[in-house]
Amino acid sequence: MRIASVNAWGGAMSEELLQWLPTSGADIVCLQEVTRTPGLSGWTRFEDGDRSLPQRADLLHDVRAALPRHQAIFVTSDSGPVQDDTGSRHRQDFGVATFVGEHLPVVGADSAFVHGEFADHVRWPATDRPRAALAVRTVDRAAGRSVWVVQMHGLRDAAGKADTPARRRQADRLAELVRRIRGPHDLVVVCGDFNLLPGSETFEVLAGLGLTDLVGTADTRTSRYAKPIRHASYMLVSDVSAVERFEILAEPEVSDHRALVLDI
Repeated sequence: MRIASVNAWGGAMSEELLQWLPTSGADIVCLQEVTRTPGLSGWTRFEDGDRSLPQRADLLHDVRAALPRHQAIFVTSDSGPVQDDTGSRHRQDFGVATFVGEHLPVVGADSAFVHGEFADHVRWPATDRPRAALAVRTVDRAAGRSVWVVQMHGLRDAAGKADTPARRRQADRLAELVRRIRGPHDLVVVCGDFNLLPGSETFEVLAGLGLTDLVGTADTRTSRYAKPIRHASYMLVSDVSAVERFEILAEPEVSDHRALVLDI
């Protein structure tokens, strides 16, 4: 079973992303920064106090079209205004999505807010936006075991990626979700854009659940990211012996984040 995770950057590099996904061989794809604007396709522009970025109006639909034989599960963390190319305003949902190949049964799903609660913004805030985690359970028939794949998009803080009380609460909420869903024989994979440094106490919290980080201090950013701190995305497993291969893809570049690919 192959699991891929990447922050999709709102689809800013959608052409590259949508070309790569069908060729990735991923049975399960975890995407962060997924957009959905009801009744609208094409491009929009997102703006907060710090940034103005192009985003796909409905990246969820775009990926569904690129992966027509995958089942899609999408959770919205927050919503807010975007503009299309005519200047018209629309309400856009923003969140995380997991795509599961149709050959795999989805036998469970759960989600939880790891920071804040759903918000419908009049204006997008630059920081302190709600964040959600999404968990999907399937069965690895060859191995005869259930697998939970949990993804999270971690809190963004303009002050940086250092530990804060809010990030500790985020870690505790994520751990609570994992404890609630896992069975005694389940393999658990936790992944996503955590927006954390490698030494974060979050990894101590997750280690307490028996989860081992596979990324460490590796660079998880692409050439599209200009800042010097190159850590953001992570992938952890509850049983290292189940890992057949793990790779942080330097190429192709499909976002400002590198994709993480795990074979179990």
